[in-house]
Amino acid sequence: MNNRSIFIIAAIVALTGNAQTPADKVLFKSDFESANADSVPEELMVLAGQFSVKEIGGNKTLELPGTPLEDFGALFGPAESDGVAVRARVRSESTKRLAPRFGVGLNGVAGYRLLVSAGQNAQQLLKDQRVVASAPFEWKPGTWTSLHLQVRKVSEGKWNIEGRAWADGTPEPKDWSISFEVSEPPPAGKASIWGAPYSGKPILYDDLSVISLQP
Repeated sequence: MNNRSIFIIAAIVALTGNAQTPADKVLFKSDFESANADSVPEELMVLAGQFSVKEIGGNKTLELPGTPLEDFGALFGPAESDGVAVRARVRSESTKRLAPRFGVGLNGVAGYRLLVSAGQNAQQLLKDQRVVASAPFEWKPGTWTSLHLQVRKVSEGKWNIEGRAWADGTPEPKDWSISFEVSEPPPAGKASIWGAPYSGKPILYDDLSVISLQP
C-alpha cells in the first residue's frame, strides 16, 4: 500500500472513526499520477488560472503558477448539496512579507470555502466571497498543509459547515477549527480548489478527494 492509499483511508477513518461503509464512500479522488505532465487533468473544470500537472521530485502534483497575482479556482467531483466532505493537501512559499492564500470549497462557485490566509496567520470560512468565520492558523512555508471541509445536515432546517487545516506530519485535529450553522439549504455544486499566489510563488495541490458522510 502506497502513501496515497494510506492518505485516502485516513481521510475515511477521520470522517467516521470506523472502516468504510456503503453510506460512507469516496466519490472522487485524484493524485494526478496518471495525468500527463504539463496538461490540465480531464477531471478538473478550470474556472480561471493556468493550472497544470507538474512532476516534482518523482511525484506529480497540480500547479498554479506564481503569476499573475489574482484569485483562481477549479471545480471537480460530483455536484452535491450536503452530507459531503472535501480534502486536499496544498503547498506554497512566501517571499519576504508576502504569503499566498489557498484552500478548498464545496457547493460550487458561490458555495463555502475553507481558505488559509497565510499572510494573516488565519484559516477562514467564506460563503462565496464573504468571510463568515475565522480561526488562528500558523502556516509553515514550503511544507504541505492539509485541509478538510464538510457540509452536513444536523436537523430539520439546520446545516453545519465545518473545517480545519493542519500541517503535514502532524495529527489531524479532533475538533473543528471552524464551525458555522446555517438555516438555508446549501446549493448543489461541485467541490473546488482555490488559490491566490500573492507571494509570486507557485501553489501546489495534491490528493484531492470528495467523500460522502455517514448519516
